[in-house]
Amino acid sequence: MSINLRSSGCSSPISATLEKRLEAVDQTRANNVSFEQTKDKIRKMLDKVELSVSAYDTSWVAMVPSPSSQNAPLFPQCLKWLLKNQHEDGSWGLDNHDHQSLKKDVLSSTLASILALKKWGTGERQINKGLQFIELNSASVTDETIQKPAGFDIIFPGMIEYARDLNLAIPLGSEVVDAMIRKRDLDLKCDSERFSKGREAYLAYVLEGTRNLKDWDLIVKYQRKNGSLFDSPATTAAAFTQFGNDGCLRYLCSLLQKFEAAVPTVYPFDQYARLSLIVTLESLGIDRDFKTEIKSILDETYRYWLRGDEEICLELATCALAFRLLLAHGYDVSYDPLKPFAEESGFSDTLEGYVKNTFSVLELFKAAQSYPHESALKKQCSWTKQYLEMELSNWLKTSVRDKYLKKEVEDALAFPSYASLERSDHRRKLLNGSVVENTRVTKTSYRLHNICSSDILKLAVDDFNFCQSIHREEMERLDRWIVENRLQELKFARQKLAYCYFSGAATLFSPELSDARISWAKGGVLTTVVDDFFDVGGSKEELENLIHLVEKWDLNGVPEYRSDNVEIIFSVLRDTILETGDKAFTYQGRTVTHHIVKIWLDLLKSMLREAEWSCDKSTPSLEDYMENAYISFALGPIVLPATYLIGPPLPEKTVDSHQYNQLYKLVSTMGRLLNDIQGFKRESAEGKLNVVSLHMKHERDNRSKEEIIESMKGLAERKREELHKLVLEEKGSAVPRECKEVFLKMSKVLNLFYRKDDGFTSDDLMSLVKSVIYEPVTLQEESLT
Repeated sequence: MSINLRSSGCSSPISATLEKRLEAVDQTRANNVSFEQTKDKIRKMLDKVELSVSAYDTSWVAMVPSPSSQNAPLFPQCLKWLLKNQHEDGSWGLDNHDHQSLKKDVLSSTLASILALKKWGTGERQINKGLQFIELNSASVTDETIQKPAGFDIIFPGMIEYARDLNLAIPLGSEVVDAMIRKRDLDLKCDSERFSKGREAYLAYVLEGTRNLKDWDLIVKYQRKNGSLFDSPATTAAAFTQFGNDGCLRYLCSLLQKFEAAVPTVYPFDQYARLSLIVTLESLGIDRDFKTEIKSILDETYRYWLRGDEEICLELATCALAFRLLLAHGYDVSYDPLKPFAEESGFSDTLEGYVKNTFSVLELFKAAQSYPHESALKKQCSWTKQYLEMELSNWLKTSVRDKYLKKEVEDALAFPSYASLERSDHRRKLLNGSVVENTRVTKTSYRLHNICSSDILKLAVDDFNFCQSIHREEMERLDRWIVENRLQELKFARQKLAYCYFSGAATLFSPELSDARISWAKGGVLTTVVDDFFDVGGSKEELENLIHLVEKWDLNGVPEYRSDNVEIIFSVLRDTILETGDKAFTYQGRTVTHHIVKIWLDLLKSMLREAEWSCDKSTPSLEDYMENAYISFALGPIVLPATYLIGPPLPEKTVDSHQYNQLYKLVSTMGRLLNDIQGFKRESAEGKLNVVSLHMKHERDNRSKEEIIESMKGLAERKREELHKLVLEEKGSAVPRECKEVFLKMSKVLNLFYRKDDGFTSDDLMSLVKSVIYEPVTLQEESLT
């Protein structure tokens, strides 16, 4: 990706060094012809949706008789397609459909194809071959461990009965057939006794199997503006055959005009397919190469959203996905279309709820996480999480469920978005194989070719390893920087370069963000050194000496150091502040060094205050502690300078604005609370101040330690939600979205580090660090073909 800081609204002068660095990054990638060709292919995918054809739906469309003659098909081209597209084993269905979990789906598609051929008296050889396939796989019909397509228990027995009407014997055995029909009749009888909107929609959806449903008034309420029922060719074909509705005919004719001979299992589906491709690109970290195309798609989606288009608002998964993406990209969207699903009962009243569509629940869960401060979305998050946990538990007992969906659910539950770092997410997505294996099942199986593309996988693997090579080089530079500045000689200081750099590289991973990453990492290393210096490494005189040197900021005089430690720390602080200031000038076109000095000075003074409290054994009020502690948590020198180095201009009035400082205060307060909760036991033993211990000392309600900790967890969560809301706000925002995202990225780092314990102090995350910085992604060749 080529970044043009001038065209992105930055009018400041750009240094030749920076321009050359960005040009070198672009040129390295551009020199790889294959790299550019792959990107061109993906751009075409974003422009044109490709959905696999459905033999099942094509069969039902082929069975539609001509209005002018009941003895001739209305769409003979569908019949010809069926004749030409039978698999070698006698079946019809998706290519490469031999997975055991798809057996019932393939049997359903094969039986539908046979019925279409038999109805019009053609394809005797294909019919016999299909019947042989059904006979050989008859055990799968009653195997309860095999996934059922939606409506299978009604549609499959209905097709068998239709075969009898056509004098066609299906080789399944009378006992099996009779049992299926009895079960179908019993299910329909039981369902009629417990009426629900979901059941009513379901019966209309499986109309091709409920041959005795004669009331058009029960069906017409589900007809869409395009004339279809549920955007399903099979359901719409059955409805036209039974009721002769003009709207159904209009839909079917438009379908065949577009697809000519074979139809997909759902249409239209463009919105969901394109949005899913955007999610795929983002989940692999390669969306930055397609910003123009993505914006164009989202602009169109937003127009559809505003006018309440059926393709978005009547498709639950599409609606949830559109809400999540539009919100993340700064569009002003209302939660209103999703409000009915704040409770599980609202979901149960839908077709998706009745057929237990886990994909829809997963999209609702992800949408709920994208806007956590909305009370209705909190409810939605709660019930969808419980639902997915239950589904996952059930799948573990059968081990035949959709591998892609199972992995998606596992990851969504194990890695909540508020505690996930992009680059580790990208790596996990690459290695779990879901990018190239993406078969989904509704009434029948289908694939979104735009999503399950080896081209996307190749680009993502190349990009991950390319960026990682840059990260390794930067890490080597930082290792040298530590030695050159004698930081390893400070024996009291923890050595946390790996964590400090990882937290920046895993979030600000793009090659062009090198300056921001380096600043972030150096800020992390130096704040750790200073924290340890004020905690255990320095005397009061040394601490005051260091503060005096920063406060004076005399670059021309000869500094007076109280010790070698002060000299080492101040020297590297001075050089790093000046270096960061010079780089920031490149982006901002103004001097910001004075602000970076102030950030450090505020931190040092807050740490001194804590040291004095500890030395005097005084107990500050909770208000005094937190007002000081959010600064002493030491995010200032890490996050704030980085906002100058990512591109957008930050005028001084923006940096001085309430919004900018509130972003900093929210993420720092949240981090301080999380740190104090996880470090309570250790810090109490060391005699350090801590928000939990202070609450216990000031407690008036006789709450237990556990109750106080839970209260602090709730407060930290509220701060996280406030931060998220502030980042998403667009109207009247003083701070550019890219800069606000830096605070959100740090929030994710903190929630990851402190999710289970004090991750920064322990070494538990080192395997994650190594996977992001040092271990290239390697995949089997068959995964890339």
